[in-house]
Amino acid sequence: MTFGGVFDLSVWGYVVVALLTTHVTIASVTIFLHRHQAHRALTLHPIASHFFRFWLWLTTGMVTREWVAVHRKHHAKCETEADPHSPQIWGIWRVLFGGVGLYRKSAADPETLDVYGRGAPNDWIERNLYSRFTVAGLGLLGIIDVVLFGLVPGVAIYVAQVLWIPFWAAGVINGIGHYLGYRNFETQDASRNIVPIGVLIGGEEFHNNHHAYMYSAKLGNKWWELDIGWVYICLLESLGLASVKRVAPRTAFAPGKSAIDVDTLRAVVANRFHVLKLYGRRVIAPVLHADADAAPNFPRKQIARMRRLMIREDVASLRHDPRTRQWLDAALQRSPKLRTVYQFMQQLKALSNQAVRSDTDRLKRLQTWCAEAEASGIRALRDFARQLQAYTA
Repeated sequence: MTFGGVFDLSVWGYVVVALLTTHVTIASVTIFLHRHQAHRALTLHPIASHFFRFWLWLTTGMVTREWVAVHRKHHAKCETEADPHSPQIWGIWRVLFGGVGLYRKSAADPETLDVYGRGAPNDWIERNLYSRFTVAGLGLLGIIDVVLFGLVPGVAIYVAQVLWIPFWAAGVINGIGHYLGYRNFETQDASRNIVPIGVLIGGEEFHNNHHAYMYSAKLGNKWWELDIGWVYICLLESLGLASVKRVAPRTAFAPGKSAIDVDTLRAVVANRFHVLKLYGRRVIAPVLHADADAAPNFPRKQIARMRRLMIREDVASLRHDPRTRQWLDAALQRSPKLRTVYQFMQQLKALSNQAVRSDTDRLKRLQTWCAEAEASGIRALRDFARQLQAYTA
């Protein structure tokens, strides 16, 4: 059947066109809006930067400054009443299917734009075209689709292009990404990695990784997590069109290193989520299992959940798991050893979170922490302190 467009394709041909064009839009969002503009994790050559800006104007009508402001506010106010799109506050169904409405409401707030929208493009073309005529691009896109593919396929492709970002970005990433999935890091918020293959949404599937290290240009963290957005960034960098500024810190253990020095301190502070995860596995988990062996009524099935709860950045914020919290409180009251390792962990958290302290002061605190941990009489804690001495950035 001929539809009168420049290109007469099969049904699957039209599907491929829709998928490819919407994927370019996803790549533009994750590379340009998110990693480049919102978090400054990479720089882009003007050619690449302007292509992304033009493509987003054409396919979404989104204003760069508005997107950046809403996203930065999400990080600053995550899982609170001021969060523009938290499913923990607004409910999963409202964010999943009405996320674009929540986005527009926040983007229309002048205070949000003033506080969080700084540094976004403000050149002539931004002021006189992209920000001024936001729907003109969408209108032009509709005309292009109909001319190229005919009325019926063109309209179908256009609908897919227009709805792609509102559903996948405003709905799935902001909704599912804070509701279902797995966690590599026990951040203070409810962020989740949706799936281990980040292709459909450009790598934004690794939302928990992003909240742990928001200034990283690479969202995948485990070796098996495929971040297609990072693949594109590496390709752009090889062509001289991008330059990576920051990625999540990678630390290692230096064999034979036994002194707590500034390098150790910086490694602990920079990679605190990894340190706390190791602490949970190598200190808290053995103590919990020992308590379970000594107490017949101990809820063994909850050990993993209690361990994650203990290393969570803000235990008081966990409103949705009261039963596990009760088991944890009871275990802390019953077990002096568990209370001890929990208190040591809180001290370690406080150490890594102290941004105003000098390195000299924090270094003394870390040295004291390791010395007291070794003298605690708890084997798992002692071994962890000795291992920590070999930590290096």
